[in-house]
Amino acid sequence: MTAAAPRPGRGERTGPPPLLIVLREWGRIGCIGFGGPPTHIKLLRALCVEQRRWIDPTEFEDAIATCNLLPGPASTQLAIYCAWRVRGRRGALVGGAAFIIPGLILILALAALFLAGSPPRWVLGAGAGAGAAVAAVAVQAGTSLIPTSWSHRQHTVRWTIYLVAGGIAAATIGPWLVVVMLGCGLVELTTRHASTPGGHSRAFMPFPLLAAAAASGSLVLTLCWVALKVGALSYGGGFVIIPLMQADAVNHYHWMSAGQFLNAVALGQITPGPVVQTVAVVGYAAAGLGGALLASAVAFAPSFAFILLGADHFDRIRGDHQARAFLDGAGPAAIGAILGSAIALARALTQPWQYAVLAAGTLFLLQLRRGVVPTLLLAGLAGTVIALAGGPLPL
Repeated sequence: MTAAAPRPGRGERTGPPPLLIVLREWGRIGCIGFGGPPTHIKLLRALCVEQRRWIDPTEFEDAIATCNLLPGPASTQLAIYCAWRVRGRRGALVGGAAFIIPGLILILALAALFLAGSPPRWVLGAGAGAGAAVAAVAVQAGTSLIPTSWSHRQHTVRWTIYLVAGGIAAATIGPWLVVVMLGCGLVELTTRHASTPGGHSRAFMPFPLLAAAAASGSLVLTLCWVALKVGALSYGGGFVIIPLMQADAVNHYHWMSAGQFLNAVALGQITPGPVVQTVAVVGYAAAGLGGALLASAVAFAPSFAFILLGADHFDRIRGDHQARAFLDGAGPAAIGAILGSAIALARALTQPWQYAVLAAGTLFLLQLRRGVVPTLLLAGLAGTVIALAGGPLPL
């Protein structure tokens, strides 16, 4: 009788895992991944590089860089890529779903509570408190992205113009933010192409515009169009989708009130998994549970498609100068949009005490450097106390 092979120790390279292991490990990250992309990247690195050694450290860093070049939520694409890398296409589907679904279940349960016809007063207070601090989260998210984008700039004046254009568009003409972001990317691409001898005329167009679907007036197609913009335009972080969704869900289609939208953004921040899952709350407000599931499926479909169809070409994508040029224009515009969204979010506040909560949230995030989740939970607690004490609540 031969001795059993020793089990791999911590940090020892192992072979491809069974799908059940992918389901378990990516599901675990989906359950504990509070805090957005930085947390997701840290957990994926710990699992795939440091503990199991399924992926080489350099390859993992290259994957991060490439996912940042792709349109859509980068940390979600990284999770799908890592699952693809260790278990192929089936691994990508299983791992990606396991990463997304835990947070989706939680945010749908909370959406049903917060969007109920007559929610309890304490629920309304918690939503109003957490929602009041969301504008501060937007400022923190935008400012945290500026140093990296600034270090990669090719031209200081153009970078500043893109940033300002995105901010103004998010604060004033939300539905047209898509055009502004794509326009900034194409301007940068065209500018560099014109200055590059022998450049190819092929343009890097990462986002197929399907606005005709929304123009039909169908709720299903309209919701799909909104979700597609959310899933395919998350340059620079999930918060860039906020002005897009706010303009559609609140101002244009009137699926939810401004206060309910603030609740949706807060729920997307305090639940684990991708921030893009905020779109599920919008879908729930538009068409119930079916709308929420449809919006989520459409929003995450581009991320799966990019990995399943393009992961074999990541080296070429990362070295594509046109892709880099486009992102160098769209990226600063996205950061500006995140900062500009803070203005639109703050305008949705209606009660004086909410502005006090916003000021406290800004202090916690920017000065004391507390985490987003604790800050929003404290803001929600403050709103609950005010509501139970008989304070005024947003309509």
